[in-house]
Amino acid sequence: MNFFPNNVKLLSTPRLLEGGSSKGNFENFNLALHVNDEQGAVLANRDLLLSHYNLPSSPIWINQTHSKRSIDADSISSIVEADASYSKKLGTVCGVLTADCLPVFICNKEGTAVGVAHAGWRGLVDGIIESLIESFDCNGKDLSVHLGPAISQLSFEVGGEVKSQYLSKNKNFENCFTNLNNKYYLDLYDAARVVLKSFGVSSISGGDRCTYKESDKYFSHRRDGKCSGRMAHLIWMENS
Repeated sequence: MNFFPNNVKLLSTPRLLEGGSSKGNFENFNLALHVNDEQGAVLANRDLLLSHYNLPSSPIWINQTHSKRSIDADSISSIVEADASYSKKLGTVCGVLTADCLPVFICNKEGTAVGVAHAGWRGLVDGIIESLIESFDCNGKDLSVHLGPAISQLSFEVGGEVKSQYLSKNKNFENCFTNLNNKYYLDLYDAARVVLKSFGVSSISGGDRCTYKESDKYFSHRRDGKCSGRMAHLIWMENS
């Protein structure tokens, strides 16, 4: 179920798109410049992104560092370090890049503000979702959220120190971990839901894909290592 207003558009790009330029392990629609793909191929893919999906403007790309920093995409003119961005203007395209981490799309139910966060396990426990929510200046019940494609729990093994970090922040994260054969597996989707529900957010969709298992659809760093490309996750507003 999609709880987003009709004027709010969101997009998660596929791994493969007709006309994509990347080769080898990056085949063919990698959109990240920092993964050792050929720069010309990535720039061609970004041009294709604009034309194929008829975007209203070039996405506001950010330098992601697994932080909790959320920035106003309407006020920047160059790439800055952040892991979420938001906009209150028509046509501004907020974007993040992922290859297992969780993209979290947020808008207010009036359709006058949108944002997206890059939530890996570090950013999620450190507060990237909270940081983005606080940018909206409204109650959680007035927000709609979509959880884009990320790695699923049984493909995401983490160390005991990761579980300890989560539980030291909020005991409600306990059920986001499964212990199998003395190994911990984290459910990023459920961890995001814990955070969202703590703000009173109830309109939540998505959270049913696996970037690791669905190799025909998604890039995955956990599966392919440093040779993995990145998908883009974009959100913007149009005229009603």
